[in-house]
Amino acid sequence: MHELVTMIVRALVDQPEQVSVNEVEGERSIIFEVRVAPEDLGKVIGKGGRIANALRTLVRAAGAKHRKSIWVDINKLAESASGEPEE
Repeated sequence: MHELVTMIVRALVDQPEQVSVNEVEGERSIIFEVRVAPEDLGKVIGKGGRIANALRTLVRAAGAKHRKSIWVDINKLAESASGEPEE
């Protein structure tokens, strides 16, 4: 499922090399932390959050067999004072 989220988000943005997806698995849930460049944040969220909601719906449907709550958290990459993205 990690690959699914990464593939979809990279297809949406202008800077796919800056996409970072971190999977945090708990006892009852899986959280996908999606990080994108600040310029691409709007492309991943979409007007009124429509793209983000569609992504969340798709991931929840794909993950139904895991019997866990699945969440997608979308944030822009943090930038340091030098303008370089931080990891």
